[in-house]
Amino acid sequence: QVQLVESGGGLVQPGGSLRLSCAASRSTLDYYSIGWFRQAPGKEREGVTCIVSSDRSTYYADSVKGRFTISRDSANNTVHLQMNSLKPEDTGAYYCAATFATGALLNPHDYDYWGQGTRVTVSS
Repeated sequence: QVQLVESGGGLVQPGGSLRLSCAASRSTLDYYSIGWFRQAPGKEREGVTCIVSSDRSTYYADSVKGRFTISRDSANNTVHLQMNSLKPEDTGAYYCAATFATGALLNPHDYDYWGQGTRVTVSS
């Protein structure tokens, strides 16, 4: 069973950038489709992006298209989320998740394994 650990969160000013990482242990991340989700206080968890295991296709929520990029670092068994042009509405806890399923997987119910999350705050 894969274990996931997120890192890279923090406080950043609007317009700034952060890179989140999702590191795996006990299994190889290339076998899984990986998604990033976020949850703002008082709101439901929402899908941000995913990268598919079979063909490395990527999918993004409309709210982050053109600003966020998901990528695999197979050598380090890690998936990164590069976040640019950050906005206050990007604030929240960010989680990575893994599944053996494939496709445009931006629904939390599609995922079986979750990390503990890392917090991102975008504020001046």
